[in-house]
Amino acid sequence: SNFQSAVVFPNKISTEQQSLMLVKRLLAVAVSCITYLRGIFPESAYGTRYMDDVCVKILREDKNCPGSTQLVKWYMGIVLTLFPLLTLKIQVYTHPEDPQTITECYHFKFKYTHNGPLLDFSSNNRRNDSTITCADTKKASILLIRKIYVLMQNLCPLPNDVCLTMKLFYYDEVTPSDYQPPGFKEGECEGMIFEGEPMYLNVGEVPTPFHMLKVKVTTEKQRMENVDKNILKHGESNVPLQVLRVDRDDPED
Repeated sequence: SNFQSAVVFPNKISTEQQSLMLVKRLLAVAVSCITYLRGIFPESAYGTRYMDDVCVKILREDKNCPGSTQLVKWYMGIVLTLFPLLTLKIQVYTHPEDPQTITECYHFKFKYTHNGPLLDFSSNNRRNDSTITCADTKKASILLIRKIYVLMQNLCPLPNDVCLTMKLFYYDEVTPSDYQPPGFKEGECEGMIFEGEPMYLNVGEVPTPFHMLKVKVTTEKQRMENVDKNILKHGESNVPLQVLRVDRDDPED
């Protein structure tokens, strides 16, 4: 399941393995769309694929772009062992010697619906996970990518020559303490400083009968000045973007 695989929605997601494959590919599409629309890598670092009938840009290993090749390698390192991953963060920073001071961050949070360490979403109005259909998953996936496009196209540009780092957070109770995926090392728990005033954006979530993928973005408040206020709402699910809400149930936020 590499970046270049198209996202094909099965008629039925009946096994955890099918769900995992879909979540992995959706992660590749989301990471690709975000880095493409934020101008992080050149055009040559992307190919074109389809997610159902939606055309998306997908990262590829480009020999002229070591950064995109590194990101694909990181992804391949975790994708074989994606779970029990709790959160994947891609942090953007501007000073190579100071990766702790970040200017933008993309959060991908994974939850289990059953047969996993988390049995509920702590949300009272969530439907029983057994009622989530493939159509629900497909609709939510396409909506998530559209929301990413809306937000990223409205944000003011990043500074030139940014650097990326990828951080992984695991469910402690089911992950060996010495476990590291290929290409990763044990992280030091040093603090993180946000350059400027952070704005927390809930972009969206995709449920399957087995998993949930949530996507959030933290950006500098001033980059939000061009964002149409009509797409910014508080906690309503029928609008393009849920924004300005910080989820306090996230221990790492």
